Amino acid sequence: MFIQTEQTPNPATLKFIPGEVVLESGTMFFENKDAAGISPLAQALFSIDGVSAVFLGSDFITVENNDKDWNELKPAILGTIMEHYTAGLPIVTGDAEGHIVDDGADPEIVAQITELLDTRVRPAVARDGGDITYHGFRDGIVYLRMQGACSGCPSSTATLKYGIQNLLKHYIPEVESVESVE
Repeated sequence: MFIQTEQTPNPATLKFIPGEVVLESGTMFFENKDAAGISPLAQALFSIDGVSAVFLGSDFITVENNDKDWNELKPAILGTIMEHYTAGLPIVTGDAEGHIVDDGADPEIVAQITELLDTRVRPAVARDGGDITYHGFRDGIVYLRMQGACSGCPSSTATLKYGIQNLLKHYIPEVESVESVE
């Protein structure tokens, strides 16, 4: 198994591409080992000193480093991912459903927002090792959560405000602004 690595715009994260499916659908973000209870792979990665967050995408794994030298951390992460796949262990066990808020917003507007996010935003953000998930629409404000390499990235505010907000406002007049949720 050959695992590729890629830099992301966020210097605290590194993208690992195992060349195999990571998640069949959706994405998952784990902020700590306790949150990673449904992912044996994420739990194993959190056992490495220096790993502070794990993000699982369709064909990649993004790992956040809490100020350790990547030259020390990268071999341990590569080994853990390789061992996990070689052993044939599941990536996720249990309920892997996303947490989208049902906030009573107009279903047609929500469908337009999620369609634009899924077709235009998420593929571009995934190339950088991250994801953006929909969390609600109220009073003209779209609430999104930035995950993986996008979480804490120095350019994430610009991406959110000038990229995604302008895109959504252009296509959906009811959208006034975009806000990040933690």
